[in-house]
Order: sequence, then C-alpha cells, then structure tokens
Amino acid sequence: MTASIIKLTSTPADHHLAKMAAVALGLSVLEGAIPTPLPGVKPGLANIVTLIVLARYGWRAAVWVSLLRVIAGSLLFGNFLAPGFFLSLSGALFSLLALAASLSLPARWFGPVSQSVLAAFAHIAGQLLVVFLWLIPHSGVAYLIPVFATAALLFGAANGLIAAHFMDNARDNSAESPS
Repeated sequence: MTASIIKLTSTPADHHLAKMAAVALGLSVLEGAIPTPLPGVKPGLANIVTLIVLARYGWRAAVWVSLLRVIAGSLLFGNFLAPGFFLSLSGALFSLLALAASLSLPARWFGPVSQSVLAAFAHIAGQLLVVFLWLIPHSGVAYLIPVFATAALLFGAANGLIAAHFMDNARDNSAESPS
C-alpha cells in the first residue's frame, strides 16, 4: 500500500482571504482584552473586516473570512466546541444570513452602516436563541434583549461607519493612483 499525497494549490485570492481572516482574528484578540461591563456585550470589531470583504469580494468571501475567524479564534482561545464557540458560531451564521438578505435591498439606502446594524441584530438574535434553546431555557432571557439590542445598534452603527470610512479611503486612493 503506497501513501498518496494530496497537493492543494492556492491562489493569490486564497492568500488575500487568509490575510483578511487573520486581521479579523487579530481584532477579535484585541477585543478580548477590552473589559466589558456585561458578559456578551462586545463591540464586534472583526465585523468591520467582514463588511469590507463583503463589499469588495462578495458574500462567499465574507463567509470564509467570518467562519475562519470563528474557528481559529475558538482554537486560539481554547474554547473549540465549548458553549462560547457555539455562541460565536450561531452569531456569525445569523449575521451572515442577514448580510446575504441585505444584498437584495436597494444599495442606495442600504450601505455598510445599515448592513452592520442588521448583522449586529442578527448576531445577537442567534446568540440569544442558542442561550434560550440550550444554555438557559427560561423566559427570563428575554429581559436581556433591550440591553443587547441597544449594544447591537450602537456597535453596529459604529462598526459600519468605520468600515465605510475604510472603503471610502480605499476608493479615493485607487482613484488617485495612476493606472
């Protein structure tokens, strides 16, 4: 019996997506160092990268970056397959579904800020659903909705503004560079 070798080839686009996932992971690590007054309330800085990838490379690329960040982050933080991993994964999946739905909305009215807010609300909804269905199956979880919804609105808007700023700067810089 001979051993077969599987050779994977990667493209420059694969390398770029890996770099974007690494930036998102770095922002997640940075965010982990920020103290929060309430567990689960985080700014979601890595979502800035997801929004930029969505705008530049499309939904499939955004899915790869987001899921790579969640899996690599869980391995890095040592909570792979722990409740925190499933909370992060459910939030990311719900967020990605909201971003997919947002792509069919009129771009004139729905840009990075509104996409970010929608994704933040979906993220919280996914996490609260997992909390209710698995971790704390009690109606008292609903009392957390106003706090998390407020955080989603504030952080979603802030992250969307930051992503829009980076996208505008990139667009301005590409317009200025000679072709």
